Amino acid sequence: MSFWEYVTGRHTQLLIDTYQHASAVFQCMVLATLIGVLIGVLTYRSEWVGNLATTATATILTIPSLAMIGLLIPIVGLGVAPTVVALTLYGLLPIVRNAVVGLRGVDPTLVDAAKGIGMSRAARLFKVELPLAWPPILTGIRVATQMLMGIAAIAAFASGPGLGNEIFRGIASLGSANALNQVLAGTLGIVVLALLFDAAYVLIGRLTIPRGIRA
Repeated sequence: MSFWEYVTGRHTQLLIDTYQHASAVFQCMVLATLIGVLIGVLTYRSEWVGNLATTATATILTIPSLAMIGLLIPIVGLGVAPTVVALTLYGLLPIVRNAVVGLRGVDPTLVDAAKGIGMSRAARLFKVELPLAWPPILTGIRVATQMLMGIAAIAAFASGPGLGNEIFRGIASLGSANALNQVLAGTLGIVVLALLFDAAYVLIGRLTIPRGIRA
């Protein structure tokens, strides 16, 4: 059976796996973004606390994904739960690091000017600092998403959702007629999703970042 015949014959299951993969990555990126930006906001003012946050999230990233999911299975069980926890943790580093760098890079004179016209600390954060730090934060989100696209395939090890199931089924049946087709279908699906997500981030950047800041 050719690759095209395999894809057309199993297009329904492949579409389901693709949707589940994209949904898992998207939801985990939302969680990682909220947590990562919050950590950045809480730590960027202190040099050593900000560095500690970056180091801690970098340490998480050094844990092999199979080991991470394997350690989570006895705690949260199989399926979606270990996938969500692992992907969220792995997505933190680029977001935390870029949030800290972006917030520290805001021109202090702009913050002082906002303070001078009576803006509260929260108003300065949400109306001045975070909008100016958004470009590097968005870059961190893009990098984290590309990482999670690949890591999410390992979720199949814990009966998680996504295209990793195609890859693992192919690996488990090496030597069979469709083994290569299964691995190739899962891999190409992940690549296409990564490109689509990245294109969406480019569009978001064009819509949310003023041209002067992009320049």
